[in-house]
This record gives sequence, C-alpha cells and structure tokens, in this order.
Amino acid sequence: VIKCKAAVAWASGKPLSVEEVEVAPPKAGEVRIKIVATGICHSDDHVLKGSLPNVEFPVILGHEGAGIVESIGAGVTSVKPGDKVIPLCLPQCGECSYCRNPESNYCQKFHFSEPQNLLPDKTSRFTCKGKQIHHFVWVSTFSEYTVVPEYAVAKIDAAAPLDKVCLFGCGFSTGYGAAINTAKVKPGSTCAVFGLGGVGLSAVMGCKAAGAARIIAVDINKDKFAKAKELGATDCINPRDFKKPIQEVITEMTGQGVDYSFEAIGHRDTMIAALASCNMNTGLCVMIGELDSGSEITIDPTLLLTGRTWKGTLLGGSWKMRECIPKLVANYMDKKFNSDLLITHTLPFAKVNEGFELLRAGK
Repeated sequence: VIKCKAAVAWASGKPLSVEEVEVAPPKAGEVRIKIVATGICHSDDHVLKGSLPNVEFPVILGHEGAGIVESIGAGVTSVKPGDKVIPLCLPQCGECSYCRNPESNYCQKFHFSEPQNLLPDKTSRFTCKGKQIHHFVWVSTFSEYTVVPEYAVAKIDAAAPLDKVCLFGCGFSTGYGAAINTAKVKPGSTCAVFGLGGVGLSAVMGCKAAGAARIIAVDINKDKFAKAKELGATDCINPRDFKKPIQEVITEMTGQGVDYSFEAIGHRDTMIAALASCNMNTGLCVMIGELDSGSEITIDPTLLLTGRTWKGTLLGGSWKMRECIPKLVANYMDKKFNSDLLITHTLPFAKVNEGFELLRAGK
C-alpha cells in the first residue's frame, strides 16, 4: 500500500481537499501509475457542481493525466514498471461489440454505459481516513498514485514530456479528433468553432491540420482571440458585438453557412446556434460540449430536414484510444502540431483549487 497525496472531493459544491490517501496495490489485470502531471477539464468541474450523472462521492477526480508505471498486477503484458503512460478515461476492452467495430471508439465499459466509480471487480483501491474513496472514470489523476485496468492504459514514447502530453488524455484528443475523425474536415472548407477553451482551440488546430480555408472562432471572451489566431483561426467574432443571432452573422459572412461547425461549450443555445450556422444542405455540426445531466434541447426540425447532419463525438470519435494516443504523441514529438500553446498555467498540486478558479474565470 502506498501513502500519498490526493485531492478528494468529499461532496458536490465544495472545494477539493488535499489529503493523505492510501492506494492499494494493483490486482490481476491492473496497473498502478505514478501520476506526474494532470490537466483540469470542465468535466471535473461538472462533477463538482453535481451535473454529471452517476458519479458517487467521496471521489478522486481528474482524467487528463500522464505518468509512469509503478507496478503491475498478474497477467499484465502491455506495460511494465518504468513505462511512460497515459491513463484513458474511455477504455478499450477489445471484447465488446463497440471495440470490435473498426469505426467506433466507444467501449461498453465506459461511464455512460456502466458507471466507473469502482474498478471492474466493484472495489476501490483508494482509502482516506478509513473511508472508501470512489474512482472517477477509472482514472482519478488528482492523486499522486492511481490504479487502472490494463485496457485503460496507453504506453507512449519514453522521451515524451509528461507535463505537455497529459492533455492528450482528454482535451486535446477530443477537440482535434472532432475535426479530423468525426467531421472529417475537407481541404478548402469553411468551419466555425464555438467556445475557445482547450477543447475548442484543439478543434481549431484540427480544422487547420485538415486544410480548412476559413476557420471562424466564436467566443464571448475576446481574450481568447489572439491564441485562436495563433492556432489557425482566420476570423474571431464575439456574439455580444452583434444585434442579431450569431448564426445569422456567420451565414452572412460565408454566404450560406459553414461546411462544418463545432460546439465546445455545452450550452443549449450555442448548440442550436452551431447547428443553424452550418449550411442547410450538406453542413455538419459536431456536438463536443457536455450538457448538464438531464438537459433537453428543443430544435426546429427543418434545421435537419433540409440536409444538415448533427452528430456527437466522444474523445475525438473513431480513435481507438489505446492504439491512437501513442500515435498522437508520436505526431507531437515529430512537431506535426504544437499543443503546448494550450497550456496557460502550471501549478503545484497543492494549488489544484486555484486551477479550478482559473478555469471558471475563463483564464
């Protein structure tokens, strides 16, 4: 058993509490990882607000991390102690019908099919003050050590800088993959990206990498515009600068609407605006943002009847995570893109709550 520090969420609506926790050794088919770096993602904040379904408290959050294998359980063959790895919040069990489908990146072991609050044997590896602490999507990167099933671990290049590639565990892969895989953006096309946080900026990078001719970046925080332009946006617009709905502005700017639109915020209104801003005949709108649990959206059916496509994506769509994360890291090492520009602050672990304050402030 390892004693280490972890940020425990004891209840929703309360800040995280950095505590000493005990992390049990890995059982058969499991891997214990020393987490070196973790990003903070809005999904973690959704849990703290109580707006993500099926999460049980107390819990150790965090799902965008990178680390080094400390020990392995019986039967583990794909990684060994000392390997650099990224734990995967979307597992790849390799056995379910989704994993066997070459076009799918979903796995039936994922949280939306069956909660990942405990490891597959329905027990936890975390205790604090004598209490069992729940896992979060099996990853729980807000702990100095964590235990995950082998099929939720990707081995990466030994030279990769863990404090940079931790973003590939969620935010970067999600946004970049939404453009490359889910939308399959074509060269010379026009795109609109709603929301310029880490995921939206990664979508901008994906659109640029795919050869889009025009990328319209949309946010109410104009402080995001310089970074968006650096990453490939050709136009930046703030909905608050206009008297008319932003979808009308985008339609006027492009003549008929964009070929591809991406919603990376998670609000009803912006999801409808993103759908309406792509052209009515062949436009494709990709929903990346996460709505609060239990939310519903009402749309005018003619938005779809005329030919638009509206689809969702999860962690970059059609990427089998265990196979594709190592390739993405290799592309990063080959300087095919510069995801380092997404990193705004680097804080010591004890300041995890300050990180959430920066996130909520749009910084």
